[in-house]
Amino acid sequence: MNKADLVETLRKETGLSRAKAEKVVELFFDQISDALARGDRVEIRGLCSFHVRQYKGYTGRNPKTGEAIQVKPKKLSFFKCGKELRERVDYPHSS
Repeated sequence: MNKADLVETLRKETGLSRAKAEKVVELFFDQISDALARGDRVEIRGLCSFHVRQYKGYTGRNPKTGEAIQVKPKKLSFFKCGKELRERVDYPHSS
């Protein structure tokens, strides 16, 4: 499923116009993105959580030349699957 599929499903399930459904989906993703950019944790119970990890800079090596390079500090977002989603996805494989 991609964003367009999500918009179409929302439109069909709620009767919203395509423009309004797009606005709702955009708003949802924008709010998650804004929260992560602020360094906040986002938790959607039963589905997932997102959080940002901060990494310090370090000296690395260019694999091609072997030259030492400085890698700048960075932040990366992480997704963690919620228990209910994990169980729902794994259900067909359970014994």
